[in-house]
Amino acid sequence: MSVITPSRADADAGTTSPPVATGTPQLWIDGAFLPADASCLPATTHALHYGSGVFEGIRSYATDDGGTAVFRLPEHLERMQRGARLLGISLDVDHVSDIVLQVLRRNRHRDAYIRPLAWLGVGSMGLDVTALSQHLMVATMTPAVHLGGASIRLGVSGWRRNPATSLPPLKLCGAYVNSLLAKHEVAARGFEEALFVDASGHVVECTGANVFMVQGDRITAVEHPDALAGITAATLLEVTGAQSRAVTLDELRDADEVFVCGTAAEVAPVSRLEDRAYAGSKVGNEVASLYRRIVRGNAPAYRHWLTHA
Repeated sequence: MSVITPSRADADAGTTSPPVATGTPQLWIDGAFLPADASCLPATTHALHYGSGVFEGIRSYATDDGGTAVFRLPEHLERMQRGARLLGISLDVDHVSDIVLQVLRRNRHRDAYIRPLAWLGVGSMGLDVTALSQHLMVATMTPAVHLGGASIRLGVSGWRRNPATSLPPLKLCGAYVNSLLAKHEVAARGFEEALFVDASGHVVECTGANVFMVQGDRITAVEHPDALAGITAATLLEVTGAQSRAVTLDELRDADEVFVCGTAAEVAPVSRLEDRAYAGSKVGNEVASLYRRIVRGNAPAYRHWLTHA
């Protein structure tokens, strides 16, 4: 069962369609291209009431050869597929990958933020989801860098991160209310981002980014069972040789440098953690520069991570 009006469809996933004019972005939804601001969901959509959806945040980059490359597309969609299975949603990674590339081409987007979303639709307002319709959309948009792409100030949130024993650390829509609450809380105190810490004083992650610290010449990735297994974090672990382990809040305060990373945030140095100011971010800036070279295809050893549109 589709949530779109068939008469508004102008293409399907198997049809090559021309790019749209600049300034009129479109999204793909259930087999059709529609204007990105189209109103097409019933008010009784299950995901609207219960958060029963799964998404990914993916980035594409303009490369120096004039092309467009999506960074680690298979890994993002495989993680999305794991979340979809938990909700009983069928998701074909190859199919979604093809749609992502189609939407990028249609919108003529190169540097872009990509948002695939699968969700449960209509059929019941209860918690038994077996009879609900299943839906998929892919949108691309000009990226607004999460955290502003500059040094940020972290505030420790009074909220705890969803424990993995209650909600798996995947991109399930409803789980992100937890991040929203934490972000809203620390913003009221003048911080750009919230840091989750567990009851034993161990660092978990930020609302949408993983955490790294630098002590001397050693880079450490914060490891915690409640944290999202970030694809950017996994990238940095591989290319820097950093170690991954549990880190306490006291250790983070005492570090020489702290930086956070994520698909939207990329690599962002931390200038302050509550009342602790960090003197600089020499290593963090070097890591950020390396990451920018990798995603734009300027590091030959890592070009296998790029899917060209």
